[in-house]
Amino acid sequence: MNEQSTPILEMKHISKDFFGNKVLQDVNFTLHEGEILGLVGENGAGKSTLMNILFAMDSIKNTGGYGGEMLIDGEVVHFESSLDALRKGIGMVHQEFSLLPDFTATENIVLNREPQKASLLSDLFGDRMNTLDRKQMEKIGQRAIDRLGVPLDAQMPVSQMPVGHKQFTEIARELSKDDGEDVEHEIRLLVLDEPTAVLSEKEAENLLAAMKKLSSEGVAIIFISHRLQEIIDVCDSIMVMRDGRIIQKVENRNVNISDIANWMVGREVDVSHIEHRDFNYQKTPIDLSIRHLWVNMPGEIVRDVNLDVYKGEILGIGGLAGQGKLGIPNGVMGLYPAGGSVTFQDKAQLLNSPRSLLDSEFAFVSEDRRGVGLLLDESLEWNVSFGAMQVKELFLKKYGPVKWRDQKAIEEITDHYIKSLQIRCTSSKQHAKELSGGNQQKICLAKAFAMNPKILFVSEPTRGIDIGAKQLVLSVLREYNRVHGITIIMVSSELEELRSICDRIAIVTDGKVSGILPAAAPSSEFGLLMVTKGSGK
Repeated sequence: MNEQSTPILEMKHISKDFFGNKVLQDVNFTLHEGEILGLVGENGAGKSTLMNILFAMDSIKNTGGYGGEMLIDGEVVHFESSLDALRKGIGMVHQEFSLLPDFTATENIVLNREPQKASLLSDLFGDRMNTLDRKQMEKIGQRAIDRLGVPLDAQMPVSQMPVGHKQFTEIARELSKDDGEDVEHEIRLLVLDEPTAVLSEKEAENLLAAMKKLSSEGVAIIFISHRLQEIIDVCDSIMVMRDGRIIQKVENRNVNISDIANWMVGREVDVSHIEHRDFNYQKTPIDLSIRHLWVNMPGEIVRDVNLDVYKGEILGIGGLAGQGKLGIPNGVMGLYPAGGSVTFQDKAQLLNSPRSLLDSEFAFVSEDRRGVGLLLDESLEWNVSFGAMQVKELFLKKYGPVKWRDQKAIEEITDHYIKSLQIRCTSSKQHAKELSGGNQQKICLAKAFAMNPKILFVSEPTRGIDIGAKQLVLSVLREYNRVHGITIIMVSSELEELRSICDRIAIVTDGKVSGILPAAAPSSEFGLLMVTKGSGK
């Protein structure tokens, strides 16, 4: 990183409002060649909006543009579209995937930039008779994968990939744009928005190593992450945003997690506290029993899972990506074909029937908040209350056979969760799609809580959530478990997160449970289970 040279990027006095709501105020910063800048802040702090301005997203142009100036290599630029940003060597990997599931990694990497070769009919009928140059496509795809330096099967369809490999495919696609004829410069600035949020610890290590490799080649990187240790491990400088402003921009020298957390939230945050309770298993009945569960979920291996969960317990499920941890709740709740048996309070449950499980007072917060968890075009009120109305007939007024919505009750329950989960929104009438990713995740939790379940599955509940909100979500889960006696089964890619809230943690390997340990067990013991063949017990 050469701080004496002209910055690759300079943003001056950037401001932005959405319908009168000020989301960015007088933002100023520079980025130099080969610099890895860690961009952190609570959900709704303005990080994604700032990056959307950089990449000329339609969400900015269609809402009145922005104030201030943006300079590339010392020259003021006015991007009309993301293609203009790409031509200047800027690539961006968004938090939500934009891949075609039936296409291979290679086909997604070169999508809309496929090399062609002339056929015999091309001279007569023009380029429309060209065919795809498959060999060249494979070369471009493999070059991008090699440059990223991660294990990724170029010929695997996206629908069959573990979620971590989908993330690698997204990043490889941006890197491959160096091969395009439309690019004025090779990729010189790469924006990564929460790239490790869906990765296992090993996959995240691979990605951080790849970032360092790209930095050594002169590529500047803006790395948005809520995993603060990763920010410290890989970044040259750290920029903290709060309420649309830059609170700190410092070189990464002697900075610790507590410093960053305090800058982000403006208050003291305890990031090391792990609370373990004494759970009396001898006097507690088994609430949920899973036997010989198999699940046909693309990218996940669930072949023979056996698991007992005690009443009122918080059980964690961890393991490496693709080994089966995400498949368990998705299979039990009927989102993917499953077999085996599930018993709740000694009563057999009907698999492959989501409504039957919901009627048995199960609830599920999916890892796919946009695809499964939310009604994106509906209000927060409708998102929070709809499931409870459909399944339990809550928030309804009744007169004989006639039923209608109890709007006052809906508003009250939504406002309750907005306050208790500290959801940043303009009002309960706001559409779910307009919230930041972390606040969308909180709405998914509110939707589940509103159903008053007895069994709650939560998959990756803090994915894409900042450290302050993460503590809030985990404490809310613990509180609901304590006060309401809800049995919680929590799936997470972050072992320390599981250890901070769970009573026991089951590690899933090769589609089976390889072992179950108390949450207080040493991390090394969990690591050994992750590389041990599942026993099925």
